[in-house]
Amino acid sequence: MTQAIFLIRSMDRKGLLSGISTYFYNKNFNILLCQQYTDDRENLYFMRVCVDISDMKMTRKEFSASFAEFARTLSLEYSLNFTDTPQRVAILVSKTSHCLYDLLAHAQDERDLKCEIPLIISNHPDLENIADKFRIPYFCFPVEKGGELEQEKLILEQLDKHHIDLVVLARYMRILSKDFIDRYAGRIINIHHAFLPAFQGGDPYRRAWERGVKMIGATAHYATVDLDEGPIIEQDVERITHEDGPNDLKRMGKDIERRVLTRAVRAHLQHRIITSGRRTIVFSR
Repeated sequence: MTQAIFLIRSMDRKGLLSGISTYFYNKNFNILLCQQYTDDRENLYFMRVCVDISDMKMTRKEFSASFAEFARTLSLEYSLNFTDTPQRVAILVSKTSHCLYDLLAHAQDERDLKCEIPLIISNHPDLENIADKFRIPYFCFPVEKGGELEQEKLILEQLDKHHIDLVVLARYMRILSKDFIDRYAGRIINIHHAFLPAFQGGDPYRRAWERGVKMIGATAHYATVDLDEGPIIEQDVERITHEDGPNDLKRMGKDIERRVLTRAVRAHLQHRIITSGRRTIVFSR
């Protein structure tokens, strides 16, 4: 079954649900799923609507134009996506493999990440064997001192060439430029440990252990020019005890990171996220 998924945002007011539902009824579309959320503090209304377009009697271009005209009458901000058009994902990595492995396993082995991954890009050659295992082209662009922008240019050229929709930073240990982030605004997902900002820099798990922390976690978010402060998509935590050493914390941290990143990517691919300022509305299914 082919579906059209609408992510809708507007100022909240009476009649929105009725008006939107009536539009689909009058166009003879069956609504398969309708989810709503109202932010009373900002007076904002959010909706995710999935409709069956398997027997649609108009072209997608006509459908898009028809809804655009309707949306103008209600001042709706929205995006329209079709489930039979898989998104093209580029994964950027450095030297650690746990997040990369999990994404590729779910995309190719489990097949529960509905996407195409035409390339993996790194600033180191270390993970090429993983790309070979999954038969995905691997591009290595080392960063020379003073050549950061040139390296980014090479990456952007590959992203453009492969028509990339989503960039996933799977423990890619480089800071992206404003130009890079602006070109893929709302389409770059990053993962980091949840000790920030208390334990920045190298070996955060050892320093957290030295401070006697009792909880570790990870955060996946959309990348912005404010480092590690973009709209949060997914988080998870686990409690630890005095019996857990620095290596235990690292192992547990890696496990949380891979789970959180994969869940965040899945939510994006399933068109379940609406960004509102520095926050996200993530619908459950």
